[in-house]
Amino acid sequence: MQLPNGIRHLPGYLDRPAQEALVEAIRAVVADAPLFTPVMPGTGKEMSVRMTNCGSLGWVTDRQRGYRYQPTHPATGRPWPAMPQQLLDFWRDIAGYEKLPEACLVNFYGDDARMGLHQDRDEQDLNAPVLSVSLGNTCLFRVGGLNRNDRTLSFKLASGDIVVLGGEGRLCFHGVDRIYPATSTLLKNGGRINLTLRRVN
Repeated sequence: MQLPNGIRHLPGYLDRPAQEALVEAIRAVVADAPLFTPVMPGTGKEMSVRMTNCGSLGWVTDRQRGYRYQPTHPATGRPWPAMPQQLLDFWRDIAGYEKLPEACLVNFYGDDARMGLHQDRDEQDLNAPVLSVSLGNTCLFRVGGLNRNDRTLSFKLASGDIVVLGGEGRLCFHGVDRIYPATSTLLKNGGRINLTLRRVN
């Protein structure tokens, strides 16, 4: 499988103990910054994922103000919790970028959730890669080119896999077509967690 230039798939990067430790760290994040259901700008249509963030900035979206980064949780008004050290370590080892990530978007996918094709382009620093960590059930990940109607290819992401979108592939369209239920025992109630690390400024 030939991925677009700048996109890397690192299967099984996290072993089971590392995955379990990261899940515990994310549980602490969610306890401090509860998951919320984001809605699309303009239409107010709810997304099928629930989300939260950690780091100095968090990505949010609502009907009135659309996609943006802000330093506080939209429901609690509190600052986002700090990013777990494990994630900063992954970034240092993989990203090849001197500045650290400022935002980690935490998406929780139930069995029926999906994510349409989109670009990550709300950041000012597009030289920094996007680093994505999969935990829990396997998903079918789709990646295309720089235009929405470019040809796409799909491959499975399992628990512990990491994907990097950088260089020429930084603005490639990508999405999640489906979740495969009961493909992982990592999360006791099932589902999939995706962690997306981004440098914003």
